[in-house]
Amino acid sequence: MDTLRGFEDDRTEYDSHDQADLRVDDNAHFDIGADERRMHVRAYNHWVSLLHGRAYPSIEDLDPENIADFGAHSVLLDFTAGIDNPAIQFLGRALRTECDLDSSVTHINQVPGRSLLSRLTDHYLQIIANRAPIGFEAEFVSIRGHNTMYRGILMPFSSDDDTIDFIYGVINWKELVDAETQAKLDAEIAVAVRQAPRAAVTAPAWASGPSADLDASAIEQGPDEAAPAALSDQLMLAQQTAAAARAADTRSRSALYRALGRAFDFSTAASADPAGYTTLLAKAGIAEQARAPMTPIVKLVFGADYDKTRITEFAAVLAHARRCNVPAGALADFLDMAEGGIKGIVAAERALKRPTPRLDPLAVARDALRARAPITTIDFPAELATGDFILLVARADDSGRLAIVGSVAGDDRRADPIIVQAAR
Repeated sequence: MDTLRGFEDDRTEYDSHDQADLRVDDNAHFDIGADERRMHVRAYNHWVSLLHGRAYPSIEDLDPENIADFGAHSVLLDFTAGIDNPAIQFLGRALRTECDLDSSVTHINQVPGRSLLSRLTDHYLQIIANRAPIGFEAEFVSIRGHNTMYRGILMPFSSDDDTIDFIYGVINWKELVDAETQAKLDAEIAVAVRQAPRAAVTAPAWASGPSADLDASAIEQGPDEAAPAALSDQLMLAQQTAAAARAADTRSRSALYRALGRAFDFSTAASADPAGYTTLLAKAGIAEQARAPMTPIVKLVFGADYDKTRITEFAAVLAHARRCNVPAGALADFLDMAEGGIKGIVAAERALKRPTPRLDPLAVARDALRARAPITTIDFPAELATGDFILLVARADDSGRLAIVGSVAGDDRRADPIIVQAAR
């Protein structure tokens, strides 16, 4: 048990997930690794499983010391005493060992600035601002001077289903080779890529798609007239994968997940090249949508003629992936590990976008008055249950005392604004 009071042995468990759908072309980016990416997704999936229809999971349902999968790589921050310097309520053994921390480190301000734990805790204010899980990945030089790549996720928890007063974080890492070795590897890869033959594109994604003549026209035009080749090529790759999913009528889950993964990767590339993206939309006759920015992406990839309900669902999946900072090449795995697959992700995204219900001012006022100490008590003939309200009308008499001359029942609507005013 890794807590502020002591430590016990962490339990570990091997990941037996079927990796048949992991292909080289689905994971083109060399990154921290598949197992680490799956840990990131499993942690999010665990968070979703604890929601139970609430805005945030209850902290009472979280038991990090008994999460064999990723508990050793996790930390629980307690904000009940304020957000400036949250307490560390739980710190997994693997993370504690990596950061070389003992039980005397109990708050964020005691965490060394160049430790792996600081990489995780530096993001906690984003959770407070966004009120949703935050995923991130980066690279840094650790205290020991090792170049380290890491991926983490922070997830909000609440003790009252309203206030974010706990944050649970999971992080995994990998130390990289030294700069000289990495440079040699990069050079060898660059040479291999330049020497590799490029396959010619012989057909558009599908005959009736939104850009059936897009790539042919781009080839005929000069380089200054066509959309940027990299973005256009990435769109075609996504369209071809989506065409395969459409041909299977989306019954093949792995094909659909790969298609959505391609669409998400294209959306990331489009964000880095807004001018090129605008050109592709214009050529396809698709308008941008400020309030639903992922919808045009889905239309470009799957076709504007695609089922509207599916377009909306797929756009929600891409938006949720962007919200959770799912890295490029990882959306298929993210969907594969998510509780409920696409439907579960859509439900989670809609729940996060749903506005917080407004509190009833009258109910708030009644609760405040019930909790307030009485100014005085009197005997008054009225058939009231404990906690009921009644408004009394009084006038001052010659002796300076108050004489009650009338009353209004507390459930009378005319009394509502007076009750609200009295509670202020």
